[in-house]
Amino acid sequence: MYDAEKVWRTSEGAGVTVAVIDSGVDANHPDLAGQVLPGKDFTGEGSPHQDNDGHGTGMASLIAGHGHGANDSSGVMGLAPKTKVLPVRIWSTKDTLKPGNWAEGVRYAVEQGASVINLSLNDSAAYPGSKVAKAIEYAQANDVVVVAGTGNDAGTVNYPAALPGVVAVSAVDRGLNFWSKSNTGNVTVAAPGVETPQADPTSRSGYVVADGTSGSTAYISAIVALLRSKYPDLSAGQIINRLIKSAAFVNNEGKKAPDKQLGYGIARPGTALTMDIPKGPKEGPLAQSSPSTSTNSGAGSEDNDSTDQAKEKKDSSFGNLFLIAGIAAVAIVIAILFVVIRSRRNGRNGDPGPGGGIPPQGTGYPPQSPTGHQPYPSSAPNQGYPTPPGQSPQQYNPYAQQPPNQGQ
Repeated sequence: MYDAEKVWRTSEGAGVTVAVIDSGVDANHPDLAGQVLPGKDFTGEGSPHQDNDGHGTGMASLIAGHGHGANDSSGVMGLAPKTKVLPVRIWSTKDTLKPGNWAEGVRYAVEQGASVINLSLNDSAAYPGSKVAKAIEYAQANDVVVVAGTGNDAGTVNYPAALPGVVAVSAVDRGLNFWSKSNTGNVTVAAPGVETPQADPTSRSGYVVADGTSGSTAYISAIVALLRSKYPDLSAGQIINRLIKSAAFVNNEGKKAPDKQLGYGIARPGTALTMDIPKGPKEGPLAQSSPSTSTNSGAGSEDNDSTDQAKEKKDSSFGNLFLIAGIAAVAIVIAILFVVIRSRRNGRNGDPGPGGGIPPQGTGYPPQSPTGHQPYPSSAPNQGYPTPPGQSPQQYNPYAQQPPNQGQ
């Protein structure tokens, strides 16, 4: 058995910059204070620290959130809490999305020293040979690990995740099984992505809970950040090799890698950081990958984050660019989660919904199904980021029912 404290004894992601190419990142959120770099806004409508949707802030909190309050006992704790986040704002509202026009943002991230790029989005215009694809190739040529979500419409892996060399991430549910809405095909690894918490400046409480491969992607980016901090001499390809070699089909016996749903398995940060794994070639195991045929990345696809959000988000396809809204739970990959939220995401307006509460210690996967409506008051102090009374970090061991080596 291991927990986050043990993982962080090995690496907390210090010295690594992860570019979050998204809707911006709220640098004033208490869980991200001090972690967000200046960044750049490519929309022409504001600041990279302005997030009208909350999606980018959510991804950043999963990667580098450090909680807040006494002993950081409140808020969301990310998997790589000492990693710096570079906000690259490429959209603010559906009216400002420009499919295929965010290639400059990728190149900017590389030039600013990001060694990991998080793409929690789908874009049909990011096909092989496109401007975006060439920008991603530029990033890869400059030793950057590019991580992208497979998509949430139960189809095949979308672009840019389907591009060669990109770490394509699917999601697993609380039972450690493949999440049925994740897209399949040329998947690299899987990570948690169901009923998971994130910071969200658009919510009255400052937090939401959501489903989707966006969160899975953020957690893989965080694991890569941990690895890049621990092994600064390894190339991007060798980091990906360590990520893949340490993954496992936990609770999914009988699967063979690469599996079209889980790829090489569920990522395990503790194992990735400590397992004796040969470096392998600098190009890494994905160097010879070829793009998958993406039949679900064209205009008209829907961003299906969760069943109860479908009605609220019927207009969220945004042309050809589809955000993979949602977030993944850290407990599956690090066996610990700091959760103080009960709001549930209802569409993109950030309105709090039924609360989920915090399950008893030792129950395995983190936030349980909603137990009642317990929204936080919008008038709470701390600029909309209240600290719920009586809440404190709780540890979870998702591998408790597995053989000991499954969780190492």
